[in-house]
Amino acid sequence: MGQRTPLYSTHVAAGARMVDFGGWDMPVNYGSQIEEHHAVRRDAGMFDVSHMCVVDLRGDRVRDYLRRLLANDVAKLVQSGKALYSCMLRDDGGVIDDLIVYYMNDGWFRMVVNAGTRDKDLDWLRTQAGGFGVSVEPRLDLAMIAVQGPNARSKAAQVLDDSVAHAALVLQPFFGHDAAPWFIARTGYTGEDGWEMMMPAAQAPDIWQRLRDVGVVQCGLGARDTLRLEAGMNLYGNDMDETTTPLESGLAWTVSWEPERDFIGHNALVAQKATGAPRKLVGLLLEDRAVLRSHQKVIVPAVGEGEVTSGTFSPTIERSIGLARVPAATSGRCEVEIRGRLLPARVVRPPFVRNGTIAISL
Repeated sequence: MGQRTPLYSTHVAAGARMVDFGGWDMPVNYGSQIEEHHAVRRDAGMFDVSHMCVVDLRGDRVRDYLRRLLANDVAKLVQSGKALYSCMLRDDGGVIDDLIVYYMNDGWFRMVVNAGTRDKDLDWLRTQAGGFGVSVEPRLDLAMIAVQGPNARSKAAQVLDDSVAHAALVLQPFFGHDAAPWFIARTGYTGEDGWEMMMPAAQAPDIWQRLRDVGVVQCGLGARDTLRLEAGMNLYGNDMDETTTPLESGLAWTVSWEPERDFIGHNALVAQKATGAPRKLVGLLLEDRAVLRSHQKVIVPAVGEGEVTSGTFSPTIERSIGLARVPAATSGRCEVEIRGRLLPARVVRPPFVRNGTIAISL
């Protein structure tokens, strides 16, 4: 038996198919994964993301601490609630985790890290905090529900108190609003608009039911994966990990080089940038009838070989899509080995879908 979120019994009662995900018992779907996917693209869906770990970081030098810890630079954050996406790196540039951090005030930042890496993340955060006098507080008292889709915010606002709803509705993208004990951020992992809502764990089952009552569709991890892949978003453990750097993972844009800053992994990334990363992460559109899956071999004629890191059938495009780590010189076309056959694929630049619209040429 894995760890369970405050919504576990709610999922079971709704008939969800439960699976192990990073040591957590989580719903993969409630019936039709494709219908759940389309609900998010066309209207509003919700996900239990309480398995992710919310961490409050506090101290007089917390900004200095995060400028050392993260490849992106929290010095950019000057407005309360502003969010930043970043990788947390090892000395050799390998990705320990990717995360979101929110600036709350000069003595308090809030971070959200992945479920499967929470233990090593917390160990790393505490190890690095010592010289800065920063406290690391996992918020195990909170649950988190993501509501996503073109109508997600307007529907979810109906279950909030009027004052909280008003503040949440005027949030700009990548900002959060502290309505303690609630926190609502205009962020997500689907390529659609929406909120990620943190709340006291005991309130989560009631909020979940009220969201269902206003027409928000409950969705599982299966739809979350097809949505994030259509949006070209990396999944930790698939598209990047401790053996890959941001420069090899399509995440060079998350590295803040200026002003000069001695963040962990800086020297390794500078060296790799100077010589050129030997590999890169690209999007693939399969041109045959099959499905791309992780670990399939990618062959780039006259260049070399790579590997699919994430793959799926795209419900929006109705074609098979994927991300692949391939030699840096890769462009144009390649072949993917699927069940002993070499099938043609086209190299494309993600995202595949943006705000419900197909973003690549077919």
